[in-house]
Amino acid sequence: MEPERDYEMRLVAVDRIRELSQRYDDIVPLDVLRKGFVYAAENVSFGSFFSGIFRPRQMRGPAALSLTTAPPKGTREAPYDDGLDETTDSFIYHYRTPQGSTARASAAAESDNGALKAAARLAVPLIYFHGIAPGQYSAVAPIFVTRDDPSRRVVELQAAMFFGDVSDLGKQKDAEFASDDVDMRRYATREALVRLHQQRFRSLVLSAYGGRCAVCALREAALLQAAHILDDRDPRGVAVVVNGIAMCAIHHLAYDRNLMGIDPGGVVHIAGRLLHEQDGPMLRSGLQGFHGAAILQPRRRSDRPDPDRLRARYERFRAA
Repeated sequence: MEPERDYEMRLVAVDRIRELSQRYDDIVPLDVLRKGFVYAAENVSFGSFFSGIFRPRQMRGPAALSLTTAPPKGTREAPYDDGLDETTDSFIYHYRTPQGSTARASAAAESDNGALKAAARLAVPLIYFHGIAPGQYSAVAPIFVTRDDPSRRVVELQAAMFFGDVSDLGKQKDAEFASDDVDMRRYATREALVRLHQQRFRSLVLSAYGGRCAVCALREAALLQAAHILDDRDPRGVAVVVNGIAMCAIHHLAYDRNLMGIDPGGVVHIAGRLLHEQDGPMLRSGLQGFHGAAILQPRRRSDRPDPDRLRARYERFRAA
């Protein structure tokens, strides 16, 4: 059993991460994470964000507090193949490998792997930091090690639903993790994976468009979203940059509701019933004023919207 002090520390860490995730819309800047959290009037680190497996010095027991998958570089995938096992609906997380050929490097890796194995043995809640882009992380918390596979040098992780308010240490014993229900864990893990994919897609699309709306050039990050040209109900509706367009919230909503279309040449069209309607300045300037204008295009040709997908989506707009 884990020392009660360590378990309380975990609950405080999870509560802080949930608070930060809500504040930063699920993508927390690395410089914010580096500030850690406060437990018993002492600052505690969330992790090094380099070694992947982290146990803070303030913990008395052997189990890790957090795991990290590094962010991809550019459009490439992460440096190692952490992913999802669809047969079990579990994240696959690899043991740490030595960062060098020295005995010291091997000992450091084995120490970290020991903390990972202890988390599995003690069934304690962890925080999983998943790199979305350089300097940006999304957190899955709480998450549990549900299987340790030494032959493959991997563990399986499943998310858990969280119930209870851990903001008051006096109430922490009432906090519950729905970690024993297999169906609940699988559902929570699937939901977490969908969020991670959406965040990765948003990051890539907004980066391709220079962090601005393709229709109105708005740069306010809090109002920018990644619109799918074709959604996931279409076989071509995969989360790739050429199937996305950076838009502000109002133009994204107008696009999704077929109040605005974009033809294969990248020209904006406003639905007829809105084009001739008379209303306030938002309609005139925010929608009608862009009818016939060309969208802003990514600098790299390989990131520009796929004309075939635009054509298919534009036909749906015209038929609406």
